[in-house]
Amino acid sequence: MLPWKGCPTPCRRALIPMSDQQRPEWAVRIEAERRSRGWGPFKAARRLYAAIGVDDPDMSQVKNLSRQINRHEKGVVFPADWGSAYATIFEMDEKDLFGEESTDQQAGTVQDSPIPDEGDDVKRRAALHLLAALGAGTAIPPGALEEILSNIDSVLDQGVDVDEWELAVREYGLLISQQPVGSLIKDLTADIIGVGELIKRNQAHRADLLRISAGLSALLAIELGDVGERRGARMAWGTARRAADASGDRDLRVWTRAREVQEGFWYGLPRQEITARIAEAMNIADDVPCGGLPRAYCVRATMAAEQGDKATARRTMDDLSRLFDRLPATVTDDPAVFGWGESRLRWNQAYIYNLIGDTRANRALDAAAALYPPGTLGPVANLTIIRAIGAINSGDVDTGLDQTRTVLQDMPVSACRRHMTRQILHRLPEWARPLPEARELRALASAS
Repeated sequence: MLPWKGCPTPCRRALIPMSDQQRPEWAVRIEAERRSRGWGPFKAARRLYAAIGVDDPDMSQVKNLSRQINRHEKGVVFPADWGSAYATIFEMDEKDLFGEESTDQQAGTVQDSPIPDEGDDVKRRAALHLLAALGAGTAIPPGALEEILSNIDSVLDQGVDVDEWELAVREYGLLISQQPVGSLIKDLTADIIGVGELIKRNQAHRADLLRISAGLSALLAIELGDVGERRGARMAWGTARRAADASGDRDLRVWTRAREVQEGFWYGLPRQEITARIAEAMNIADDVPCGGLPRAYCVRATMAAEQGDKATARRTMDDLSRLFDRLPATVTDDPAVFGWGESRLRWNQAYIYNLIGDTRANRALDAAAALYPPGTLGPVANLTIIRAIGAINSGDVDTGLDQTRTVLQDMPVSACRRHMTRQILHRLPEWARPLPEARELRALASAS
């Protein structure tokens, strides 16, 4: 079973409400101040963002902060990095609002902060450097990501709300295909730091926290890779693999390796390394159906198809179809990145069958397009490029070039889209290669 129990909506223990006598006084005060102004959690979240200079947060940010506000008001979490913002929106002195309690948090509370607490200046600076670099579109400073990931890497031998963290991982796994590439990096970075701190001081939930940290690190690796931070992505994948191994979760160990090699394939990882990592994932799986195994089959089939080995590609796709029939519903019904449902099967069939000129390609394309839920961005955009490959294969070069150009103009040029665009350019007839549209695609595919 995959890390988050494979259920479409993870079950969560209900939080036991505390009375005003049980809650810290600061928690009672911030709730009272909010309610006295007639603000709901969403309105309060927007005002908090405005207080720190973020005037137009997106809905996912507002929802996330509204959940944090709820935790603040329950007294579960002390708002260390939101304290001055609360004081600003309530027009109060921070000390009057929080008193002396900020230095005397209850044992077991989790500090809910976008960057580490003030006692960890090194990680605070590392997080700020990372986020500043990403915001400016520059390279991540050397050492910043190492420091952020270090708690997980260096403390793999070390009262946590596991359900809450598992839900967070699951939400990221759903959002990653619905949000612009790179938009989750800040929140993922914050949560990796938070889980790293919990791993250091909590033995009872060690395996759970390692599993969660592996999922968060893998999602960060995907996001970093999509914005072109290959070095950072490699580091995060390494951490994800080691944490998955230490957690003892076989399905997660398989998924982490298979997803990493899938991402690496789009980047042009050497064939020998891809083959070795696929074999490693399959060896760990030991023929037990799980969410990571289909990805390994897909990479093997795609690699064969792109090299013109149609027989191996077809044979591997037949094996994939048989594997899909054996997958548990907890995997096939899970729309998050950790699952593997029919939409992903049809997507890969569409791509691979188009590459090898199989007549089943169009049927798979139409099925995939119908299966993805509304709001899915990346995979659906990539289906348009796959359709363009089919158009070029059939001789309709103009349509294929136009379809691809439209996608690359409307969407960020991710590693996957760049790779598929190069496949289109490779398949162009000689007379079409000097066309302005082809030159434009070549420039887009060559951009870093």
